[in-house]
Amino acid sequence: VQLQASGGGSVQAGGSLRVSCVLSGGSLSTYAMGWFRQAPGKEREFVAGISWSGTMTNYVDSVKGRFIISRDNDKNTVFLQMNRLNSEDTAVYYCAAGVHPYYTGGSEPNYDYWGQGTQVTVSS
Repeated sequence: VQLQASGGGSVQAGGSLRVSCVLSGGSLSTYAMGWFRQAPGKEREFVAGISWSGTMTNYVDSVKGRFIISRDNDKNTVFLQMNRLNSEDTAVYYCAAGVHPYYTGGSEPNYDYWGQGTQVTVSS
């Protein structure tokens, strides 16, 4: 299984961006998916998680009401729509896949496969 994240870039504060993650070498519907991020000089942190069917989602408090995680199992793709971005959202964003299909939490050992990351930069 391989994960390829894309869609990062530079955006002004208050703007929006959508990052995507394509899973290859397997079926996305087998996995719960998560997005994590790592800002310069900080540890990687959980951002959002979604169950295999998309019926359950979970977000870190700092992005609730601004970010939306979704998935299209037919296209083997998971998305993170990011709205009202601010400078604290600047980070490398990673997608991850977990074999426990209902897991939406932020514990990294529960994710088995990781993508390479895509840079998101928010300027004020």
